[in-house]
Amino acid sequence: MDEKDIRILKSLEELETTSTEKIRESTGIPLSTIHYRLNNLRDAGVITNDRLDLDLDKFGLGVTILVHVFTKDDQSHTECGQVIADIEGVTKVFFTMGDTDFIALARLSDSDSVGRLISDFEELDEVARTDSTFVIERELDSHYPLQHYSEETLLKEFTE
Repeated sequence: MDEKDIRILKSLEELETTSTEKIRESTGIPLSTIHYRLNNLRDAGVITNDRLDLDLDKFGLGVTILVHVFTKDDQSHTECGQVIADIEGVTKVFFTMGDTDFIALARLSDSDSVGRLISDFEELDEVARTDSTFVIERELDSHYPLQHYSEETLLKEFTE
């Protein structure tokens, strides 16, 4: 990646749009160059989709639960991670170091859904126990990680 790629990617996330016209306005990079660079970034696997983000609160999935998962000692982390990811409502699963084996993030609609989620975890043969945390308020819940880096840092760290 070079400076133009970084500027395009940073603009995509800051503007929260896939509009190449808005990216051109923001960066001053010609439209043809933006299209060419975006295609190359897709081909390289850096860009994986054309995301249409949802406001999950407005959609009705306003309850966020973090579940610390402790698996049984003889379990494969790869298999456990997949079983956890298959639980309805779980949107992210992280294999972790330390006392907790996995942390799962679930977005749910209401308290009944929370009860169902906990029951689903309890039914898993791979899981020894869980510890759940109800999120009262999301202080930061970004789909756009590049928003949290300065352009200077991105250029320093990721350009060739």
